[in-house]
Amino acid sequence: MAGLHPELVRVCYFGSYARGDWGVGSDLDLLVIVDDTDVGGAAEWDTSDIPVPVDLLLYTVGAWERLDRAGRFHSTLMREAAWVFDRGTAATASPASGMQ
Repeated sequence: MAGLHPELVRVCYFGSYARGDWGVGSDLDLLVIVDDTDVGGAAEWDTSDIPVPVDLLLYTVGAWERLDRAGRFHSTLMREAAWVFDRGTAATASPASGMQ
């Protein structure tokens, strides 16, 4: 994915696959963070090589930084996220949580 998308900053999965309690019919919840560029929407990203249905959430770095840190979604990510790609951009790394 990184080779096809140079704007890619970080990728994680969360939800049932990250918790290990997936089953028949489970989808893969992916969170993708990209540079603040015009990359289109999540529907424009080809996930057809992944053998299960994918729910892809696409955030720009700016939108990711504005994410409500007190919200339920952030809490879920703090518990579950398995980060599988990190370009090493300081804007997305937090010393305390690795999530900012």
